[in-house]
Amino acid sequence: MEKTLVLIKPDAIQRGLVGEITQRFEKKGLKLVGMKMMRLDDALLREHYSHIADKPFFPGISNFMQSSPVIALCWEGVEVVEAVRILCGITKAREADAGSIRGDLAMSVQSNVVHASDSSENAREEVKRFFNPEDLFHYDKDEYIHVYADDERS
Repeated sequence: MEKTLVLIKPDAIQRGLVGEITQRFEKKGLKLVGMKMMRLDDALLREHYSHIADKPFFPGISNFMQSSPVIALCWEGVEVVEAVRILCGITKAREADAGSIRGDLAMSVQSNVVHASDSSENAREEVKRFFNPEDLFHYDKDEYIHVYADDERS
């Protein structure tokens, strides 16, 4: 099964949306295999946002992401990266589809309540960046027989 990273951002923490956001992934049938609350330091933010770290707007993103703790979640499932991206909606939250997390709960590009890995390759790197192997749990999810067909579970 594939794994992906979701960060519940400072705006969601401050607005009390953690339960609602987490519940959306659980209701979809995804398996939560890692969860931790943490403060992001400069080094981690520079690594995570290396593709924009040299942009003039990066200090604003860094300040925002350090304004409150975040919650890092690792979800597992079949094609979970794409499933999570659909659940989250597009980055520009005010244009995200109604029914998506961002479409229902946010209006901003920066304050869009969640970060989600954008590809399988990035998901593998991001999960390693935020979780040590011992932070991730392997367990049977009994409801999988009602979420996936037999050939999808193997």
